[in-house]
Amino acid sequence: MNIFVADEQSEPVDVAAIRDLVAAVLRAEGCPPQTEVSVILVGDEEMAGYNRRFLDRSGPTDVISLPIEELRPGQPPSAASNGGPPPMLGDVILSPAYIRRQADELGETFEDEIALMVVHGVLHLLGYEHDSAEEAEMMEKREAEILHSVGRRRR
Repeated sequence: MNIFVADEQSEPVDVAAIRDLVAAVLRAEGCPPQTEVSVILVGDEEMAGYNRRFLDRSGPTDVISLPIEELRPGQPPSAASNGGPPPMLGDVILSPAYIRRQADELGETFEDEIALMVVHGVLHLLGYEHDSAEEAEMMEKREAEILHSVGRRRR
C-alpha cells in the first residue's frame, strides 16, 4: 500500500499509526497492494477552508474525503494492468485539533476518535456513504469491524 501522510498542523499525532491504520482498512477491503491514498492533517482554519470549498459548509469539521473514483462498497479498485498507474483512491483530510475537542466532548479517547475518523474517511474513498439509514448501518458496521480488528472501538 502506498500511503502518503502530510502533517501540516501542530497537534501531536502518531503519523505512523495513521499510516498503519489506512493500510489495515485497505487490506480489509481487499484493495490491491499498490493502492494509493493521501492523508492530509490540517489545522482548523485550513479545514474550514476545505469544508467551504468542497462541501459548501462553514467552519471546521473532523474529516473530509475526496475520492478520485466512484467506487461501490465491497468492490475495491482493480490492480493496475499492463504497467498502468496504481489505483489512487483520493485524499482524506483530517483536523486533529477538531477531533481532539470532539473526543473530549464525547468522553472518548483521542486515539479511538482519530482512528474512527481515519477509517470513516478511507471507507468514503471506497464508496461507503451514510445518506440513508441502510447505508449508515452498513458503514457503521464496517467501521466497527475494522476498528475492532486493530484494537480500537467505535463509539
